[in-house]
Amino acid sequence: MSKIELPKDTAEAAAKSLSKYLKDELDLDVKGFDAVFLVDFITERLGPHYYNQGLYDAQAILAKKADEIGEAILGAEKPVKP
Repeated sequence: MSKIELPKDTAEAAAKSLSKYLKDELDLDVKGFDAVFLVDFITERLGPHYYNQGLYDAQAILAKKADEIGEAILGAEKPVKP
């Protein structure tokens, strides 16, 4: 599996958001490269958990839709005359 990487602008926006959160909620001043490195760490360590959960959720939706399609196909059966 390939490494989870955020586009540069997304990572920078996440870093700014994280920086603001840390300042507002914890009174921690984490900015610039430190914030970007923290986002990189979070992405590397936590990202796979969220990614995998997204896959499980997509798989569940697909299975449900496949069941619905199967039922629709069975519903299209024509009666067989003896």
